[in-house]
Amino acid sequence: MLFQFFKVFINIVTPVFVLVFLGYLVGPRLNLDAKTLSRTAYYLLVPAFVFDIFSQVNIDIAKAGQMVAYAATTHILAALAGFVIAKILRRSREMSAAFVMIASFGNVGNLGLSLIDFKLGASAQTAATVYFITILLVAFVICVGIANWAHGSGFSAVLSVFKTPALLAMIPVLFFYGTGFEVPLFLSRTTGLLGKAMIPMLLVTLGVQLSEVDSFRISFDVFVATSLRLIVAPLFAAGLFVFFSLSVTEIKAGILQSAMPVAVLVSIISIEYDIVPAFVTTTVLFSTIFSILTLTALLTLV
Repeated sequence: MLFQFFKVFINIVTPVFVLVFLGYLVGPRLNLDAKTLSRTAYYLLVPAFVFDIFSQVNIDIAKAGQMVAYAATTHILAALAGFVIAKILRRSREMSAAFVMIASFGNVGNLGLSLIDFKLGASAQTAATVYFITILLVAFVICVGIANWAHGSGFSAVLSVFKTPALLAMIPVLFFYGTGFEVPLFLSRTTGLLGKAMIPMLLVTLGVQLSEVDSFRISFDVFVATSLRLIVAPLFAAGLFVFFSLSVTEIKAGILQSAMPVAVLVSIISIEYDIVPAFVTTTVLFSTIFSILTLTALLTLV
Protein backbone atom coordinates (compact mmCIF):
# COMPACT_ATOMS: atom_id res chain seq x y z
CA MET A 1 0.00 0.00 0.00
CA LEU A 2 2.83 2.41 0.83
CA PHE A 3 4.47 1.67 -2.53
CA GLN A 4 1.19 2.37 -4.36
CA PHE A 5 0.77 5.60 -2.42
CA PHE A 6 4.15 6.96 -3.53
CA LYS A 7 3.70 5.78 -7.11
CA VAL A 8 0.34 7.55 -7.43
CA PHE A 9 1.74 10.66 -5.78
CA ILE A 10 4.86 10.86 -7.99
CA ASN A 11 3.36 9.84 -11.34
CA ILE A 12 -0.11 11.42 -11.19
CA VAL A 13 -0.49 13.97 -8.40
CA THR A 14 2.90 15.65 -8.68
CA PRO A 15 2.55 16.70 -12.37
CA VAL A 16 -0.87 18.18 -11.57
CA PHE A 17 0.48 20.24 -8.70
CA VAL A 18 3.46 21.40 -10.76
CA LEU A 19 1.11 23.01 -13.31
CA VAL A 20 -1.07 24.51 -10.58
CA PHE A 21 2.03 25.91 -8.87
CA LEU A 22 3.29 27.38 -12.15
CA GLY A 23 -0.04 29.19 -12.55
CA TYR A 24 0.17 30.39 -8.96
CA LEU A 25 3.75 31.57 -9.50
CA VAL A 26 3.49 33.32 -12.86
CA GLY A 27 -0.08 34.63 -12.55
CA PRO A 28 0.74 37.77 -10.52
CA ARG A 29 4.07 38.30 -12.26
CA LEU A 30 2.57 38.26 -15.77
CA ASN A 31 -0.65 40.01 -14.70
CA LEU A 32 -2.71 37.04 -15.89
CA ASP A 33 -6.46 37.35 -15.36
CA ALA A 34 -8.21 34.22 -14.08
CA LYS A 35 -11.57 35.14 -15.57
CA THR A 36 -10.11 35.62 -19.06
CA LEU A 37 -8.32 32.29 -18.87
CA SER A 38 -11.37 30.53 -17.49
CA ARG A 39 -13.67 31.92 -20.19
CA THR A 40 -11.20 30.78 -22.85
CA ALA A 41 -11.34 27.26 -21.45
CA TYR A 42 -15.10 27.30 -20.85
CA TYR A 43 -16.15 28.59 -24.27
CA LEU A 44 -13.39 27.23 -26.53
CA LEU A 45 -11.25 24.42 -25.13
CA VAL A 46 -13.89 22.37 -23.30
CA PRO A 47 -16.34 22.09 -26.25
CA ALA A 48 -13.45 21.22 -28.55
CA PHE A 49 -12.34 18.51 -26.13
CA VAL A 50 -15.88 17.08 -25.88
CA PHE A 51 -16.25 16.99 -29.67
CA ASP A 52 -12.84 15.40 -30.11
CA ILE A 53 -13.52 12.63 -27.55
CA PHE A 54 -17.05 11.86 -28.73
CA SER A 55 -16.06 11.74 -32.38
CA GLN A 56 -13.49 9.03 -31.62
CA VAL A 57 -15.46 6.78 -29.25
CA ASN A 58 -16.41 3.39 -30.75
CA ILE A 59 -18.42 1.21 -28.37
CA ASP A 60 -21.49 -1.02 -28.32
CA ILE A 61 -24.57 1.17 -27.83
CA ALA A 62 -26.27 -1.14 -25.29
CA LYS A 63 -23.15 -1.42 -23.15
CA ALA A 64 -22.52 2.32 -23.37
CA GLY A 65 -26.11 2.92 -22.29
CA GLN A 66 -25.56 0.87 -19.14
CA MET A 67 -22.41 2.81 -18.27
CA VAL A 68 -24.06 6.16 -19.01
CA ALA A 69 -27.02 5.30 -16.78
CA TYR A 70 -24.70 4.09 -13.99
CA ALA A 71 -22.53 7.21 -13.97
CA ALA A 72 -25.46 9.59 -14.41
CA THR A 73 -27.46 8.02 -11.56
CA THR A 74 -24.45 8.11 -9.24
CA HIS A 75 -23.77 11.79 -9.81
CA ILE A 76 -27.39 12.90 -9.74
CA LEU A 77 -27.71 11.23 -6.33
CA ALA A 78 -24.48 12.92 -5.20
CA ALA A 79 -25.87 16.29 -6.31
CA LEU A 80 -29.13 15.65 -4.44
CA ALA A 81 -27.13 14.70 -1.34
CA GLY A 82 -25.23 17.99 -1.61
CA PHE A 83 -28.47 19.94 -1.84
CA VAL A 84 -30.05 18.13 1.12
CA ILE A 85 -26.97 18.61 3.31
CA ALA A 86 -26.84 22.32 2.44
CA LYS A 87 -30.50 22.71 3.38
CA ILE A 88 -30.00 20.81 6.65
CA LEU A 89 -27.15 23.22 7.44
CA ARG A 90 -29.41 26.15 6.43
CA ARG A 91 -26.96 27.59 3.94
CA SER A 92 -27.75 30.37 1.44
CA ARG A 93 -28.84 29.72 -2.14
CA GLU A 94 -25.31 30.43 -3.39
CA MET A 95 -23.73 28.05 -0.85
CA SER A 96 -26.36 25.41 -1.60
CA ALA A 97 -25.52 25.72 -5.28
CA ALA A 98 -21.81 25.38 -4.48
CA PHE A 99 -22.43 22.19 -2.46
CA VAL A 100 -24.34 20.68 -5.39
CA MET A 101 -21.65 21.66 -7.91
CA ILE A 102 -18.86 20.26 -5.76
CA ALA A 103 -20.69 16.99 -5.05
CA SER A 104 -21.52 16.34 -8.70
CA PHE A 105 -18.35 17.23 -10.59
CA GLY A 106 -15.10 15.34 -10.04
CA ASN A 107 -11.75 15.72 -11.77
CA VAL A 108 -12.46 12.78 -14.09
CA GLY A 109 -10.21 14.01 -16.89
CA ASN A 110 -6.58 14.53 -16.04
CA LEU A 111 -6.73 12.66 -12.70
CA GLY A 112 -9.46 10.11 -13.44
CA LEU A 113 -8.30 8.89 -16.82
CA SER A 114 -4.65 8.78 -15.74
CA LEU A 115 -5.32 6.98 -12.48
CA ILE A 116 -7.57 4.36 -14.07
CA ASP A 117 -4.94 3.67 -16.72
CA PHE A 118 -2.36 3.23 -13.94
CA LYS A 119 -4.56 0.91 -11.87
CA LEU A 120 -6.64 -1.05 -14.39
CA GLY A 121 -4.66 -0.78 -17.62
CA ALA A 122 -5.63 -0.13 -21.24
CA SER A 123 -8.64 -2.48 -21.05
CA ALA A 124 -10.44 0.03 -18.84
CA GLN A 125 -9.80 3.11 -20.96
CA THR A 126 -12.98 2.82 -23.03
CA ALA A 127 -15.12 2.58 -19.90
CA ALA A 128 -13.17 5.39 -18.24
CA THR A 129 -13.73 7.60 -21.29
CA VAL A 130 -17.48 6.87 -21.43
CA TYR A 131 -17.73 7.71 -17.73
CA PHE A 132 -15.69 10.85 -18.26
CA ILE A 133 -17.96 12.10 -21.03
CA THR A 134 -21.12 11.19 -19.13
CA ILE A 135 -19.99 12.86 -15.91
CA LEU A 136 -18.77 15.91 -17.80
CA LEU A 137 -22.12 16.45 -19.50
CA VAL A 138 -24.32 15.52 -16.53
CA ALA A 139 -22.25 17.69 -14.20
CA PHE A 140 -22.32 20.61 -16.63
CA VAL A 141 -26.11 20.44 -16.75
CA ILE A 142 -26.32 20.23 -12.95
CA CYS A 143 -23.76 22.99 -12.35
CA VAL A 144 -25.12 25.47 -14.87
CA GLY A 145 -28.70 24.75 -13.84
CA ILE A 146 -28.07 25.14 -10.10
CA ALA A 147 -25.90 28.25 -10.68
CA ASN A 148 -28.77 29.92 -12.52
CA TRP A 149 -31.22 28.74 -9.87
CA ALA A 150 -29.10 30.56 -7.28
CA HIS A 151 -29.45 33.84 -9.19
CA GLY A 152 -32.62 33.55 -11.26
CA SER A 153 -35.80 31.68 -12.00
CA GLY A 154 -36.14 27.98 -12.56
CA PHE A 155 -37.27 28.35 -16.19
CA SER A 156 -34.34 30.56 -17.16
CA ALA A 157 -32.02 28.05 -15.49
CA VAL A 158 -33.42 25.24 -17.62
CA LEU A 159 -33.04 27.27 -20.81
CA SER A 160 -29.49 28.32 -19.95
CA VAL A 161 -28.39 24.69 -19.66
CA PHE A 162 -28.95 24.23 -23.39
CA LYS A 163 -26.59 27.14 -24.07
CA THR A 164 -23.71 25.39 -22.28
CA PRO A 165 -20.77 25.24 -24.73
CA ALA A 166 -20.00 21.60 -23.90
CA LEU A 167 -23.57 20.60 -24.76
CA LEU A 168 -23.64 22.70 -27.93
CA ALA A 169 -20.56 20.77 -29.07
CA MET A 170 -22.77 17.67 -29.18
CA ILE A 171 -24.80 19.03 -32.12
CA PRO A 172 -22.10 18.44 -34.77
CA VAL A 173 -21.19 15.14 -33.08
CA LEU A 174 -24.77 13.89 -33.45
CA PHE A 175 -24.78 15.06 -37.06
CA PHE A 176 -21.75 12.95 -37.93
CA TYR A 177 -23.14 9.96 -35.99
CA GLY A 178 -26.55 10.30 -37.63
CA THR A 179 -25.36 10.72 -41.20
CA GLY A 180 -22.39 8.37 -41.05
CA PHE A 181 -20.15 11.04 -42.55
CA GLU A 182 -16.53 10.98 -41.50
CA VAL A 183 -15.30 13.96 -39.51
CA PRO A 184 -13.16 16.08 -41.88
CA LEU A 185 -9.47 15.77 -41.15
CA PHE A 186 -9.00 19.52 -40.69
CA LEU A 187 -11.81 19.59 -38.12
CA SER A 188 -10.57 16.59 -36.15
CA ARG A 189 -7.07 18.04 -36.06
CA THR A 190 -8.32 21.47 -34.99
CA THR A 191 -10.50 20.15 -32.17
CA GLY A 192 -7.78 17.70 -31.22
CA LEU A 193 -5.22 20.47 -30.79
CA LEU A 194 -7.65 22.61 -28.79
CA GLY A 195 -8.78 19.64 -26.71
CA LYS A 196 -5.23 18.70 -25.78
CA ALA A 197 -4.75 22.24 -24.44
CA MET A 198 -7.74 21.94 -22.09
CA ILE A 199 -6.20 20.04 -19.17
CA PRO A 200 -2.97 22.09 -18.83
CA MET A 201 -4.96 25.31 -19.31
CA LEU A 202 -7.40 24.32 -16.56
CA LEU A 203 -4.61 23.47 -14.13
CA VAL A 204 -2.65 26.66 -14.82
CA THR A 205 -5.90 28.64 -14.52
CA LEU A 206 -6.53 27.09 -11.11
CA GLY A 207 -3.10 28.27 -10.01
CA VAL A 208 -3.85 31.79 -11.24
CA GLN A 209 -7.19 31.69 -9.40
CA LEU A 210 -5.45 30.64 -6.20
CA SER A 211 -2.98 33.51 -6.56
CA GLU A 212 -5.92 35.95 -6.66
CA VAL A 213 -7.51 34.68 -3.45
CA ASP A 214 -6.49 36.87 -0.53
CA SER A 215 -6.71 34.12 2.07
CA PHE A 216 -7.77 30.49 2.43
CA ARG A 217 -10.14 29.48 5.16
CA ILE A 218 -10.50 25.74 5.70
CA SER A 219 -13.95 25.91 7.26
CA PHE A 220 -16.42 23.28 8.37
CA ASP A 221 -18.22 23.73 5.04
CA VAL A 222 -15.03 22.90 3.13
CA PHE A 223 -14.75 19.63 5.06
CA VAL A 224 -18.40 18.78 4.42
CA ALA A 225 -18.26 19.60 0.70
CA THR A 226 -15.01 17.65 0.31
CA SER A 227 -16.55 14.64 2.04
CA LEU A 228 -19.51 14.74 -0.36
CA ARG A 229 -17.15 14.53 -3.32
CA LEU A 230 -14.54 12.08 -2.02
CA ILE A 231 -16.62 9.78 0.19
CA VAL A 232 -20.36 10.05 -0.46
CA ALA A 233 -20.17 9.91 -4.27
CA PRO A 234 -18.05 6.71 -4.42
CA LEU A 235 -20.31 5.11 -1.80
CA PHE A 236 -23.25 5.72 -4.13
CA ALA A 237 -21.26 4.19 -7.00
CA ALA A 238 -20.34 1.15 -4.90
CA GLY A 239 -23.97 0.61 -3.92
CA LEU A 240 -25.54 1.11 -7.35
CA PHE A 241 -23.50 -1.23 -9.56
CA VAL A 242 -25.74 -4.23 -8.71
CA PHE A 243 -28.52 -2.60 -10.75
CA PHE A 244 -26.46 -2.51 -13.97
CA SER A 245 -25.05 -5.20 -16.26
CA LEU A 246 -21.41 -4.22 -16.13
CA SER A 247 -18.13 -6.12 -16.02
CA VAL A 248 -15.82 -6.02 -13.02
CA THR A 249 -13.44 -3.70 -14.83
CA GLU A 250 -16.27 -1.34 -15.81
CA ILE A 251 -17.52 -1.27 -12.22
CA LYS A 252 -14.06 -0.52 -10.84
CA ALA A 253 -13.56 2.26 -13.37
CA GLY A 254 -16.94 3.74 -12.44
CA ILE A 255 -16.20 3.71 -8.73
CA LEU A 256 -12.79 5.31 -9.27
CA GLN A 257 -14.20 8.05 -11.50
CA SER A 258 -16.82 8.86 -8.87
CA ALA A 259 -14.10 9.30 -6.23
CA MET A 260 -12.06 12.01 -7.95
CA PRO A 261 -11.52 15.38 -6.21
CA VAL A 262 -13.46 18.45 -7.28
CA ALA A 263 -12.91 19.36 -10.93
CA VAL A 264 -11.11 22.57 -11.83
CA LEU A 265 -14.10 23.29 -14.07
CA VAL A 266 -16.26 23.79 -10.97
CA SER A 267 -14.05 26.68 -9.98
CA ILE A 268 -14.33 28.10 -13.50
CA ILE A 269 -18.13 27.84 -13.46
CA SER A 270 -18.25 29.42 -10.00
CA ILE A 271 -16.32 32.42 -11.35
CA GLU A 272 -18.47 32.62 -14.47
CA TYR A 273 -21.71 32.66 -12.42
CA ASP A 274 -20.33 34.28 -9.24
CA ILE A 275 -21.15 31.31 -6.97
CA VAL A 276 -18.92 31.90 -3.90
CA PRO A 277 -15.73 31.44 -6.01
CA ALA A 278 -13.33 31.74 -3.05
CA PHE A 279 -15.09 28.89 -1.22
CA VAL A 280 -15.25 26.73 -4.34
CA THR A 281 -11.60 27.32 -5.25
CA THR A 282 -10.53 26.50 -1.69
CA THR A 283 -12.53 23.26 -1.83
CA VAL A 284 -10.99 22.35 -5.18
CA LEU A 285 -7.51 22.70 -3.70
CA PHE A 286 -8.33 21.02 -0.39
CA SER A 287 -10.14 18.08 -2.01
CA THR A 288 -7.25 17.53 -4.40
CA ILE A 289 -4.75 17.38 -1.54
CA PHE A 290 -6.98 15.23 0.64
CA SER A 291 -7.70 12.86 -2.26
CA ILE A 292 -4.13 11.59 -1.99
CA LEU A 293 -5.28 9.68 1.08
CA THR A 294 -8.78 8.71 -0.05
CA LEU A 295 -7.73 7.54 -3.51
CA THR A 296 -4.83 5.54 -2.13
CA ALA A 297 -7.21 3.80 0.27
CA LEU A 298 -9.70 3.16 -2.53
CA LEU A 299 -7.03 1.76 -4.83
CA THR A 300 -6.28 -0.96 -2.30
CA LEU A 301 -9.94 -2.04 -2.33
CA VAL A 302 -10.79 -2.12 -6.05
